[in-house]
Amino acid sequence: MPDSDWRAMDQAALDAAYNNSDAVPGSGDIVAGWRQRSDNVRARGDARLDIAYGTRTREKFDYFPASPEGALFVFIHGGYWQMREKESFSVFAEGPRANGFNVAMPGYTLAPDISLTGIVEEIRRALTFIAGQAAALSFDPARIFLGGWSAGGHLTAMMLDHPAVKGGLAISGIFDLEPIAHCYVNDALKLDAAEIAALGPINTIAPGRPPLRLCAGGAELPELRRQSRDYADAAAKAGLAVPHRVLAGHNHFTILEELESPGGILTGELAALAEDT
Repeated sequence: MPDSDWRAMDQAALDAAYNNSDAVPGSGDIVAGWRQRSDNVRARGDARLDIAYGTRTREKFDYFPASPEGALFVFIHGGYWQMREKESFSVFAEGPRANGFNVAMPGYTLAPDISLTGIVEEIRRALTFIAGQAAALSFDPARIFLGGWSAGGHLTAMMLDHPAVKGGLAISGIFDLEPIAHCYVNDALKLDAAEIAALGPINTIAPGRPPLRLCAGGAELPELRRQSRDYADAAAKAGLAVPHRVLAGHNHFTILEELESPGGILTGELAALAEDT
């Protein structure tokens, strides 16, 4: 059965359609577990933490080396552009590192302290800075791959035009900002019509972009599943192949287990992306 049209939902239904935390029992405990395991990763001697790429407090990135002169995976955290922090996601470098990827994880200023336009600009600045650190950090600047979860999936899609990016992996991403502008998430973002048009990845699909892979959980909220499906369909209409994979049994939070694991499905998608590029 097709998912309901968000335009037909009343305010309460639309808010619920995008409230991932309420939709997943125990989501707070899941995130707390991420932070605990991430603290262990960050405590290792090879982690290089809080490297500044700008002057704002959150304009820093962490670097987790794996293979000198190897490929780099830049992972962008989620939280609807207004929650969470890079420090809780360090554990998701584990799967990529076990497969030879060096990993960088940038932070960024959160709404409402900054607009979505400003967040996109920060991530673009982070990528430019990180790419320029290839010699100092010992990774291959010709093999930089980008990925992100939830809001980070949106930012991944928005960065496909960055010259350093060779491919992207968007996990449970947001690609159409129109419904976001009509639900509770917009209380902090304050999206305007210009931002909805310019910063909605579904509106900016263009030929010649690096390859992008989409993944979403089979147990995600219908609107989150629709977001990835509609982006893949729009890309196909534009003549672009954007593989779209649904991970059965995973919700918005447990899907990241497949990136933490060296043999996880998302880790495999990243490896396949690099092999095909």
